[in-house]
Amino acid sequence: MYLQHEESINRDIGRIREHLIEMASSTEQSLKDSLNACLAIDHKLGYAIILRDQIIDEKEKEIDRLCLEFIVKHQPVSHSLRFIFSAIKLNSEIERVGDYAESMARHLFNLTEWPEEYCKDHITELATISITMFHDAIQSFIDNSPEIAKKTLVIEDTVDALRDRCIHELLENTKNSRPPLPLLNIIRRFERVADQARNICMEVLYMCTGEYLKHPNAETYRILFVDEHNSLRSQVAEAIANNLHQSKFIFSSAGIDPEPIDSTTIEFMKEKGYDLSRNTPRSLQDVPNLDYYQVVVALSSKAKPLFPQEPRKTIYLDWKIEDPSSVNADEETVRAAYENVFYFLNKQITDLVNAIIGTSTN
Repeated sequence: MYLQHEESINRDIGRIREHLIEMASSTEQSLKDSLNACLAIDHKLGYAIILRDQIIDEKEKEIDRLCLEFIVKHQPVSHSLRFIFSAIKLNSEIERVGDYAESMARHLFNLTEWPEEYCKDHITELATISITMFHDAIQSFIDNSPEIAKKTLVIEDTVDALRDRCIHELLENTKNSRPPLPLLNIIRRFERVADQARNICMEVLYMCTGEYLKHPNAETYRILFVDEHNSLRSQVAEAIANNLHQSKFIFSSAGIDPEPIDSTTIEFMKEKGYDLSRNTPRSLQDVPNLDYYQVVVALSSKAKPLFPQEPRKTIYLDWKIEDPSSVNADEETVRAAYENVFYFLNKQITDLVNAIIGTSTN
């Protein structure tokens, strides 16, 4: 009876593994197609990526069903429990990578030409490393190899550096024109692929060894500022917060519909001692580890409804304040509106950080 039970467990584990590998293979192909479609501005290939994402989503649902059946049927313990726990997480991570590929395809439709030919080389390098990381992360799962997982983990810093380099060069060479937002978004998506590959590697390490590496900085507080465009209030808030030099805090900002930071805001913040000229507005989807933020601050009425109202571990704060760029008045009145936003955010952020530090100490 025991041997039959073990055979049943191994058979079902093999079935789940096969589905995960098939899903990962389709996702990796979508990533490769995303790069090729981007380089050639191939809209036909972009549509193929979007359609394939439907298949990936269906595969995710099937794997979820199989995992649930496995738990109910076998009541797993020890290694089989770690496997099914990791399989559920991997399923989610792989599906999210598929979403990134689909998102890149959609941004591709807004790209008509490359601003500079040289950009292709650096973006290709970033994409190639990210895709390789994803491939190797899946290979570590297939081979049950903690060694491959550990080797893959350390590559993420290289991807982060390449992302910053690509964004900087694009912004530097489009100073006198509108920044190529589709390319900026594609760059960020490829960097997020590397983040997901890192998560997969950590799940593989847990599955193989029981070593759980997630949340190594459990004492770090993450605070996110959100408004419509991530072009003024949330950027100002992030800059003020980072200037507090609190090593145990991570501050980020995002917008519902990102738009470039206007020159008035850049000049105002420059007078205050902050350089926003190289900052790139981003959407919520681009925020790494969004689920791990303890505090999310809505800075506009449009941002608040995006977040759930039921109690969760995340604290949602409502700091609505008028967008000074929308003030249609004389220069002095507009300046006063900017000063009001700066003063308000500076006080609110300082009070919030001090409250968190005090609560932590207590």
